[in-house]
Amino acid sequence: MNIHEYQAAEILAKHGIPVNPGRVASTPEEARDIAAEFGGVVVVKAQVHTGGRGKAGGVKVVKNADEAYEAASNILGMDIKGHTVNKVLIAKGAEIQKEVYVSAVMNRPARKIMIMASAEGGVEIEKVAEENPDAIVTRDADPFAGLHPYQAKEVAFDLKLEPSMVNGFAAIAEKLYNVFMEEDATLVEINPFIINGEGTWQALDSKMSFDDNALYRHPETEKLRDLAEENETELEAKASGISFVKLDGTIGCIVNGAGLSMATLDAVQLAGGEPANFLDVGGGANEEQVTTAFNLVLADPNVKAILINIFGGITRGDVVARGIVAALNNVDVKVPLVVRLSGTNAEEGKALLSEHGITAGDSMDEAAAQVVAAAQA
Repeated sequence: MNIHEYQAAEILAKHGIPVNPGRVASTPEEARDIAAEFGGVVVVKAQVHTGGRGKAGGVKVVKNADEAYEAASNILGMDIKGHTVNKVLIAKGAEIQKEVYVSAVMNRPARKIMIMASAEGGVEIEKVAEENPDAIVTRDADPFAGLHPYQAKEVAFDLKLEPSMVNGFAAIAEKLYNVFMEEDATLVEINPFIINGEGTWQALDSKMSFDDNALYRHPETEKLRDLAEENETELEAKASGISFVKLDGTIGCIVNGAGLSMATLDAVQLAGGEPANFLDVGGGANEEQVTTAFNLVLADPNVKAILINIFGGITRGDVVARGIVAALNNVDVKVPLVVRLSGTNAEEGKALLSEHGITAGDSMDEAAAQVVAAAQA
């Protein structure tokens, strides 16, 4: 789960990390009033769950309340990478003496939490990694002992910070790790992290993402979810108990089991296609679930063919087949459909599908090749 910049700043402040004061506005009038209260230079920033706001014109530095009104008028309603701007953050202008990037993120290959930093603050870290990977400094925290103070200082030294800046940076890096752990986050990022005009460290922009599976421990965090920023199809899937993630390909996938779903995506790509989604219909795969799955997949206009990949373990193949047949009576499927059915009662399921003009194979690789060919045709 992602949250907005202003919400992330509130969480960081709660953990003792100095942030840039700001307030949220939903109208140009509110933006003008907030800017007038702050006085002087302010920044008007679009609040959307995506990067690249500055390049899209979603971040404006203004000198007074009237300019804040004008900037908010232009930014509110703007589309940034498919996200509509419904609110803006009005933050005080800051004098920047030094800026860096710092984050706590999961190092999946090492199965550890990693502090990542770069002297190139204010730049998207993906761009730094691509153009100047040597500028990125990392340290893995110990899974049991956490991030040691000496590790945080090593990061500061590797960034070639002035000696007077090292202790302040290291203290915040340690707090960043603690925020990650205590909040069950998957990302805590400050970019840029600056030395302001008063000579102290300050988080000028922050970003946080959370582990959905741990939200039951953080009901206060769950309340920060902005449904307007989330994919409508994924929200519908969640309400139906189906795991669904929208992707960018043309092959719709309906699968039972998360592991098999991942393997299906790999099989489709190996066959030369691109999956349009990850969809785990769950253990039941009954008529209602399969019907919902079809509707979720077909909501994507890019889908040119559908692969149903079912392995009958706890789920019986004949039960799934009945679900598929019943679903097809309720859903108008106008793209090619390929079915792979294997496992418990697979032969009974295939016979049932055959009675309704659907041929099902038992090889996942062959089914992937067939659905890719059908989509390309």
